[in-house]
Amino acid sequence: MTFRVFGTLCATLVIAHASPALPQAPPAQGPKNGALTLPRALQEAAKASPRLAVADRNIGMADGRRQQANTLPNPTVGFEVDNFAPGPTNNVGGAETTLMLSQLIELGGKRDARVSAALGDYDAARWEREASRLELLSETTIAFVEAVSAQRRVGLLERQAAALEKLVPLMQRRVDAGASSPSEVSRTQAAVGTTRLERERARLALAVARRELTALMGRDVPDFVTMSGDFGRTVRPVPFENLIKAIDDNPQLMRWTAIRAQRDGDLLVARLKPIPDVTASVGWRYYSENSENAIRLGVSMPIPVLDRNRGAIREAQENAQKVHAERAVNRFNLIAVVAKAHDTASSQLQQLDLLRKTILPAARQTVSVIEAGYGQGRFTVLEILDAYRTLADAERMEHDALASFHTAVATIEGLTAAAFNTVRTR
Repeated sequence: MTFRVFGTLCATLVIAHASPALPQAPPAQGPKNGALTLPRALQEAAKASPRLAVADRNIGMADGRRQQANTLPNPTVGFEVDNFAPGPTNNVGGAETTLMLSQLIELGGKRDARVSAALGDYDAARWEREASRLELLSETTIAFVEAVSAQRRVGLLERQAAALEKLVPLMQRRVDAGASSPSEVSRTQAAVGTTRLERERARLALAVARRELTALMGRDVPDFVTMSGDFGRTVRPVPFENLIKAIDDNPQLMRWTAIRAQRDGDLLVARLKPIPDVTASVGWRYYSENSENAIRLGVSMPIPVLDRNRGAIREAQENAQKVHAERAVNRFNLIAVVAKAHDTASSQLQQLDLLRKTILPAARQTVSVIEAGYGQGRFTVLEILDAYRTLADAERMEHDALASFHTAVATIEGLTAAAFNTVRTR
């Protein structure tokens, strides 16, 4: 499988285009203390994340184990002196000196089995690195969505507070003219204060979201002021069946093929261990008594009678056979996450459709009518505040639906490595 990280970088979320309200920074180099774009955030995260550095080291460790598995046993050198008895026995002259060189010869393909297991371990480490990379990009995208959402919520509350503040002078004039009670001004000022309080809470949430996004980008402090993205844009999802097929190409599942190869190699190593290895030796012997030399040859091997490695073989068999079940558990968990995200995205799209076609237009129309009639004394302050509250609630519901939709999209794309509306099938 070709792992399409480029597609994830550029299409992980549909907010990669510039918002008309914010300047769009170039993908490759964003200006410091300027607007941060999603491609820039993903690029910084992939480049600076210590999580990927750990994964790279794990690959290096696995490569070292692979290299070590292919090595031959070291030869052994030995030195012996026989019939050596210094002292009054005068047997030193009859000493026999032997210099031996021994080599363990592995039989049955043990080295090939070790190499096979190590290759599976190495491939699994590479897939785990790709899975970590995809997970990092998904988390960064979700953090970017949360930051853009918090930023947009602050702007939304600022506009709502400004709209309520415009009512205060109008109501004060009615009070001065004796057409309204002073309590109407107090009620409006209380509504303005409540909106300002929510705005401050939203600013705190924005600061936290910026910090979390900065941490994923591998920085200590943010070097950007705002985030740029078309938060209001949506796309239609592909059928859920296509997502299930795309899940099988997720690195978290692909690595199980490598893990199975590794465990099959471990099983073969366990089965081959009872096959005795041969230790061959050759040596030179010197007889001091008559100053003669001789060649010494030897072969030795263990007798596999007491230990047939049956326990280790059973363990390796069970470990290899549970790969299928482990992959199935992993796959079902991924499908559950994708299903929840797909249902969430579809539900939020339906809510957005209802909000944008019915609720928001009606709420805005109501506010316009009441604003025009309030100055003429046709509506009370409670009616105008209720109209503003209804519009504010509808705008917040739209905002929350958009945030939930984009988070769900980021989750799906993080598990399928493809754009939400262009998931490929097998």
